Amino acid sequence: MRFPLASAAMLSLLALAACGTATGSQDAGPTRTVKHAMGETKVPMTPKRVVVLDTDKLDSLVSLGLSPVGAAQASENQAWPKYLGSSLSATKPVGTLQQPNIEAIMALKPDLILGSKFRQAAFYDKLSKIAPTVFTERVGITWKENFLLDAEAVGKKDRATQLVSAYEARAEQVGAKFTELKVSIVRFMPTDIRMYGPESFSGIVVGDAGIPRPEVQQLAAQEDKRFGELSQENIAQADGDAVFYTAYGEAAAKSQAEVTGGPLWKNLGAVKSGNAHNVDDEIWMTGIGVTAAGKILDDLDKYLTPLA
Repeated sequence: MRFPLASAAMLSLLALAACGTATGSQDAGPTRTVKHAMGETKVPMTPKRVVVLDTDKLDSLVSLGLSPVGAAQASENQAWPKYLGSSLSATKPVGTLQQPNIEAIMALKPDLILGSKFRQAAFYDKLSKIAPTVFTERVGITWKENFLLDAEAVGKKDRATQLVSAYEARAEQVGAKFTELKVSIVRFMPTDIRMYGPESFSGIVVGDAGIPRPEVQQLAAQEDKRFGELSQENIAQADGDAVFYTAYGEAAAKSQAEVTGGPLWKNLGAVKSGNAHNVDDEIWMTGIGVTAAGKILDDLDKYLTPLA
């Protein structure tokens, strides 16, 4: 019986599965044991070729002065976040967050893979046969814990702890001027409009700054306090002393232009007072890291004005 030819990468993966070992770590010298969402993993003391499979980990590595050799994208052919500058210029795409490309990852010969149980649990066994793999548990709400775990995996936890402490100190400093304001956060999606609550990434940053939110955006009646839905008809719920709004992609940007050009949006108090600000979605929504958090603080400091 003849069998179809398998790719070289797939044959390599089958060979690894038969041996039950991962590449990279076997010849990498001394290792450390890292506890994570999938158990415990021995990782190289100083990983050199890291592949990341979630957007927060792009921010994590760049914040720590590193560049991943490969990274998954939110969608195919999506550009790397502009706010991270040229640090990702040599980073290769390895599929999407929901469907990482196993062959592309293997081809990069990583010595460490960072991912998320929330998104990639089904791929963990295959990935861990390519290289030592460390997964965080959740996304978004645990962004500081995730950053510290990612940093531990790459041998830079002390530096990460310093960065988080510096961010939290600055958040208090920036927010101290604006404790009388209520800040609204709105995101335009391709098919809906959302108001972001206290457990979203940007909501956590605003909360760390001690800046209050409109009562409706506390999402007290919801179990999931990341976001709630809005419509054009109830867009008044987006109001606050200041509104920060973003759009996710081109289709959402068109929706944003339609809504913000309409009479209901123009009737918001924040819009009338000149305190509605269109900000970067990559920073406020998908950055989910200490560098993005710092840039949100920059926006708060730049655009907010204390109440007289």
